[in-house]
Amino acid sequence: QLQLVESGGGLVQPGGSLRLSCAASGLSLDYFAIGWFRQAPGRAREGVSCIGESDGDIHYADSVKGRFTISRDGAKHAVYLQLNSLMPEDTAVYYCTTDNVLTFRGCSVWLHGKDFDSRGQGTRVTVSS
Repeated sequence: QLQLVESGGGLVQPGGSLRLSCAASGLSLDYFAIGWFRQAPGRAREGVSCIGESDGDIHYADSVKGRFTISRDGAKHAVYLQLNSLMPEDTAVYYCTTDNVLTFRGCSVWLHGKDFDSRGQGTRVTVSS
């Protein structure tokens, strides 16, 4: 099973920015559909953003639209999630993943689903003054 490694989280003040990274050990993510989801304490997992096998297939949750940007770096075999204008309600553990829904049903379907399975340990984002 593909294992993914998330990094880049941290403590940031409201209005600040972070860039999260998603990579696979020894494997390129260039042709994988990748999604980011998050889980805040006491809350259900929430799809945040995804990028399909075709980089033109990109979607965002309404709660992050205009503030977060997903991208793929083919040279570094990684997928990034740029988090700007962070708010306290963005505090959560962020995970990247790939699964059959992303791969065969598409990014939008995955984003609005309810089943998000982690493939790594996640990276914690805390937004606080």
